[in-house]
Amino acid sequence: MTYLGVDREGLVDLDRLRDAVTDDTLLVSAMSANNEIGVLHPLREIAAIAHAKGALFHCDAAQSAGLVRLDVKQLGVDLVSLSAHKIYGPKGIGALYVAKRDPAIAVDALIDGGGHERGYRSGTLNVPAIVGFGKAAELCRESADADTARLRALRDRLWRALSAVDGIGVNGPMDPRLPNNLNVRVAGVHGESLLKAIAGDVAVSSGAACATASAEPSHVLRAMGLSDEEARASIRFGLSRFNTEQEIDAAAAIIADAVRHLRR
Repeated sequence: MTYLGVDREGLVDLDRLRDAVTDDTLLVSAMSANNEIGVLHPLREIAAIAHAKGALFHCDAAQSAGLVRLDVKQLGVDLVSLSAHKIYGPKGIGALYVAKRDPAIAVDALIDGGGHERGYRSGTLNVPAIVGFGKAAELCRESADADTARLRALRDRLWRALSAVDGIGVNGPMDPRLPNNLNVRVAGVHGESLLKAIAGDVAVSSGAACATASAEPSHVLRAMGLSDEEARASIRFGLSRFNTEQEIDAAAAIIADAVRHLRR
């Protein structure tokens, strides 16, 4: 197994990927969008590099589903993993897209037994969650373009307000980036201290939700070349279709006041 690093913007280096994929490579796996800095990876180019050596391409699209159009055939993606809770559906239900190929793509079951889901997994299906996932996907498809434009406008509004505060910079490129993601570093302020200062008023995080129990600085930001101090001084915003301009303005004002207080 080979792990590839990223550049200072959090993007995979396609030349390094091309050098790493050999005739013995079975699978290339990459995120569609990073869950901390929201950067979007060039899926079509990654798929082409994998296929040139006969490898399959798997994409983790949990973070970008419902926000970025993902045409699996156009992009050449062989496998895609998704999660319902990222598109306002039930928690605890996911989906795996497996492209039709000849010969068929062989996927080993994680749970053995009765051979449900065409042998991919066994066990009684969670029908209510599956139906909820389907409905959430339907609603996302209907409102995707409008939601994306609105979220990008809210995100940019938040960034304009925060960037007016001295010493606040953005982590990662603003484009290509998820429309609802903003990750900033605040010079001279510890991220955890800022979170405590605004607790109860604004719900943000200092990294990925799956790493909240870790005292270590974000491995994503460190991989981009940020120092431990810069990584610890960073916070992440994730906006939803339910956020309003008034909430954005209020959050920016609260954070600006907290930053000035902590610096004093």
